[in-house]
Amino acid sequence: MSQNIATPQWAWINGEFKPWSECSLHIRTQAIMMGGSVFEGVRAYWNAKEEQLYVFKLREHIERLRDSSRIMHMQPVPVEELERVCVELLKRNEFRADSHLVPTAYLGYGDGFLSLSKTRDEGFFVSAVERPGGKALEVGKNVRISSWCRISDRSMPPRIKAAGNYQNSRLALLEAWQDGFDDAIILNEKGTVAESAGSCLMMIRKGQICTPPVTAGILESITRTTLITLFSECLGMTVIEREIDRTELYTAEEIFLCGSGMEVVPVVSVDRISIADGKKGTITEAIQKAYFQIARGENPVHPEWRVPVYGGREGSEVIQRTEATS
Repeated sequence: MSQNIATPQWAWINGEFKPWSECSLHIRTQAIMMGGSVFEGVRAYWNAKEEQLYVFKLREHIERLRDSSRIMHMQPVPVEELERVCVELLKRNEFRADSHLVPTAYLGYGDGFLSLSKTRDEGFFVSAVERPGGKALEVGKNVRISSWCRISDRSMPPRIKAAGNYQNSRLALLEAWQDGFDDAIILNEKGTVAESAGSCLMMIRKGQICTPPVTAGILESITRTTLITLFSECLGMTVIEREIDRTELYTAEEIFLCGSGMEVVPVVSVDRISIADGKKGTITEAIQKAYFQIARGENPVHPEWRVPVYGGREGSEVIQRTEATS
């Protein structure tokens, strides 16, 4: 469902902050013609009491962008510069609400302006918009098992966040929407659960918290890793990484989807089979609460996970560290 999002004032491209409407790429770039880009989705959370906007796990996201670029044989990612840009972009747009950043590395023109040729140039851009959480955080999602198979590491490696990979997700989502579902769960080539169209999956079954391993065709999710830590630290529970069969989902006590964009969203039915009582479960509620309190800075633990935008030691260090090396 679409949201009414205000148009930001600024974006950043190839070393310059520019008005939103002036940031563009030519139609002949490989980024446009063949989806030749890798990107990140980073959340920033508004803490009204402190009047502070916290970027959550910024360094981890930029480092994953670096790893994605490396696998795709693209130019090195300037990690510290992009950190500084992300903080400054949020500040320039004067966001005072939950927001979403997308730092991107892209392929420009190819030789002869062809889509499949050696790249003549590459670049970076960062955009950001205000993005509040959706109602699915409370009411959950009704999902179906997709007829589409998850891409594998032998074809288009799913552990990197490449734009082209998301055509796999788009096909699964279109199928789900056409059939009246909110989202899709995609199985890998072995027939076990990979992830949803755009996020990882966790399941509580027989009292155990389980999630597919990183070798199951999933994006190596930063949120997934965060929740594994928080389950241990906040709830005293251990997450088991193992293969999950499709039919296990039907008999689970709870299921939820997790990702930087998705956040922590309960699944209330799979293939029209209700999960427990069809409502957000108690464990999902507890880990959702723990996640948001820390991401928003309402719980002071793990300050290293948060970068304040409007002043603050960590935010200043991000900018000073980059300026010192530029």
